[in-house]
Amino acid sequence: MDSHREPEGFDYQGMVIRPPSEADSILIQATLGCSHNKCTFCRTYKDKRFSIKDEEVILRDLAFAQKYCRRQNRVFLMDGDALIIPQKRLVWLLEQIREKLPWVERVGLYANSKSVQMKSDDDLSQLREMGLGIAYYGVESGDDETLRRVRKGADAEKLVKQGRRIIQAGIKLSVTVLLGIGGRERSMVHARATGQLLTRLDPDYVGALTVMVIPGTPLAEEQAAGTWTLPDSTEILTELREMVRTTKLTHGFFFSNHASNYLPLKIHYPHEQTDALRVIDAALEGRIGLKPEWMRAL
Repeated sequence: MDSHREPEGFDYQGMVIRPPSEADSILIQATLGCSHNKCTFCRTYKDKRFSIKDEEVILRDLAFAQKYCRRQNRVFLMDGDALIIPQKRLVWLLEQIREKLPWVERVGLYANSKSVQMKSDDDLSQLREMGLGIAYYGVESGDDETLRRVRKGADAEKLVKQGRRIIQAGIKLSVTVLLGIGGRERSMVHARATGQLLTRLDPDYVGALTVMVIPGTPLAEEQAAGTWTLPDSTEILTELREMVRTTKLTHGFFFSNHASNYLPLKIHYPHEQTDALRVIDAALEGRIGLKPEWMRAL
């Protein structure tokens, strides 16, 4: 890298996304795309082939952040699965963040069961010591049949086992689940099994999103063929209630405040669970309004 070259801006290629809670973070695109990229409901990374960015590109991004992002104390590593980066190179990246952005307090990234499995327990502990503070872990469902149909690449047992390893390493775990993904046919099975999976995982955070069918995805094709039916808003709400009811967290938060959801909730388990169920019941009875369709978004 030419140390005299003036950084021109972050090198973002294709569509980039980050969790809502990372809205104020420094976004470093360390990988392109998703190492799995087979889920039937997602087309986020279809515009690029998975790869790990060159170190020179990442160093230029860090130089830009060093100069212009001094008020932001968190870094989020994109794209879809930065934990898949080989350990030596990921440690190097965390070292560079620590050296060039010493005011940063936490680094976060997306992870999946495959990338966690590829790390040893010592690897995960080393990443935590180097500043990795949170992993966002897409679970989607606890129902094995639903997981198979959406081509998640893992069953519930694997999702629990690998997610628990993140927690045991001292890294906060934020789990994403997807309301409606079981379709009308498996709606309650999906809700109940997901609640049971979350109970076994016992993560720090749960983020519930509601499935939105995106044109061009295999899920949209299933919907058009009549082999999968999207639950309506009342069925989604009933599903949410069952998921909230069957989830038992010792200390974590359950959020449904993503833009895709009909009813925003922030539940601190275990003491706010009962109140949350009352709110959902009020919404089901029509005493609390739902977000209109035109306000929902990914």
